[in-house]
Amino acid sequence: MSGESVCRTFTVGKHHHLTLVADTWGDPAAEPILFAHGGGQTRHAWGQTARLLAEQGFYTLALDLRGHGDSSWDPGEDYSFQDYAADLQSVADQLGRKPMAVGASLGGISSLIAHHVSRHQLFSKIVLVDITPRVELSGLGRIRDFMLEHAETGFASPQEAAEYVAAYTPNRRRGANAEGLKKNLRLGADGRYRWHWDPKFFAARPDQKRAGHARFELMEEAARALTIPALLVRGRISDLVSPEGAREFLELVPHARFVDVEEAGHMVAGDKNDIFSGAVIEFLCTASRKSRTGA
Repeated sequence: MSGESVCRTFTVGKHHHLTLVADTWGDPAAEPILFAHGGGQTRHAWGQTARLLAEQGFYTLALDLRGHGDSSWDPGEDYSFQDYAADLQSVADQLGRKPMAVGASLGGISSLIAHHVSRHQLFSKIVLVDITPRVELSGLGRIRDFMLEHAETGFASPQEAAEYVAAYTPNRRRGANAEGLKKNLRLGADGRYRWHWDPKFFAARPDQKRAGHARFELMEEAARALTIPALLVRGRISDLVSPEGAREFLELVPHARFVDVEEAGHMVAGDKNDIFSGAVIEFLCTASRKSRTGA
């Protein structure tokens, strides 16, 4: 089958009508998989995995979350986890049938919350990529610092941005050029390249600690209530999800499967895409066969 994607848009938003952009692969009549990226990323983080799963017979949709990539920036700066969860619920409802959810970091938090607060079983299966209710605050701070350091000033070229990313991810094998990174950058009128997301997304809130505690409690409640097939994929050298955090999640969701990807950090799909994609394909195909046979 062709590796070319088809662009699709969705209208979401309670206070403002926002347009979310998705790349899709495969037959729209097939079982859908909804990919939600991490904070500061774009839909292009999923391209290779989404294509591979389409070749396995699924209909895959890699979404730009609000404030990211080619999707709308919210004029009211509404970027709470509840807003992202509501968007995913709206997209899933517009598909007309239950998708499987694959969410990394922000996308995983939003997927888990969306499934929990929905009035029905929103997703048929869920894959959480390097995110659990318990996260390491030091790792969270490091990610935040990385994303904000050049948010306003930008970079002189994609190559300069690539050098900055390489310094942050020394475990990742570097590519020959910065062409792939261009999809995560936008060129400003001043000739400088900036990350393709709204800087307001990372704006500090005065109740950040309280909000973080509330998020932990909601995620823990959502995890404990999960009954659908679930997979946690952790980067073994992740500074966000510790082995203890993974163990706590597996205690909350005893039926969940777990894959610890060697030599991968928080950006698991980018660090070790072949291993990551293989783990997701095995899980989703096995879970789909079981649901069809009732095993």
